[in-house]
Amino acid sequence: MADAKKQADKAAKKEARKQKRAQRNQTWKQLWQAFNIQRKQDKKLIPYMALAIIGMGALFFFIGLIWGGQWWMLILGLVLGFALAMFIFTRRLESSMYDRASEQAGSAGWAVENLRNSPGVEWRSKTMVAATTQMDAVHRVVGVPGVVLVGEGEMHRLRPLLNQQKKRINRIAGGVPVYEVIIGDGEGQTPLRNLQREMLKLPRNYKKAEVGPMAAKIEAMDAVAGGVGAGLPKGPMPKGASMSGMNRRARRAQERKEK
Repeated sequence: MADAKKQADKAAKKEARKQKRAQRNQTWKQLWQAFNIQRKQDKKLIPYMALAIIGMGALFFFIGLIWGGQWWMLILGLVLGFALAMFIFTRRLESSMYDRASEQAGSAGWAVENLRNSPGVEWRSKTMVAATTQMDAVHRVVGVPGVVLVGEGEMHRLRPLLNQQKKRINRIAGGVPVYEVIIGDGEGQTPLRNLQREMLKLPRNYKKAEVGPMAAKIEAMDAVAGGVGAGLPKGPMPKGASMSGMNRRARRAQERKEK
């Protein structure tokens, strides 16, 4: 009996190692594919990455010479240079993704869904909590600042949607701070790529552990009232896609809400 249990545990550990190895290989494969796509579009990528590796290697090599021939410093420099090169790659990849997304309808919803959590910061996002048939939209993010309403579209159509959402939030969770971020390149607006940076500038009025219960309380109003954006696809809309079906769904959702 004991031998059978040991064999089963051994087999389970072997399978777990196999799955981890397969997952790691898949991650590296995806990373390599992303690198190949990016280097074809970004001609400065490889020179910048090479400069980071060579520069850090040379810097630490000379530091090693100054310290009396510490040749191992060269290896340390190359390792740090590779890490810096990977950082450059991920940032330029992210930047190009935002550039492509910003040209498409629904880009703010895509950015909201891809907000990164960090120590002490957590975001609970819901896209298309309000929308018009012209694809102006308001997305909601609950986090340590309170509630952030992220709008995209024409301001004269967004303002009624934002005011409506503020009133709903105040009815359900009165006292919770509500902030607005409008995506765009105009005065007083935030470029899509700067969304996360702008939100991190907001004051931290709550602890990370309080975000989940607060988000659940606010989301309860969606279950009761329904959302204007229900049924609309999330994220950037492919270029050339028809708007008619999306407009009909938005119109029917608005009619149900008014009833």
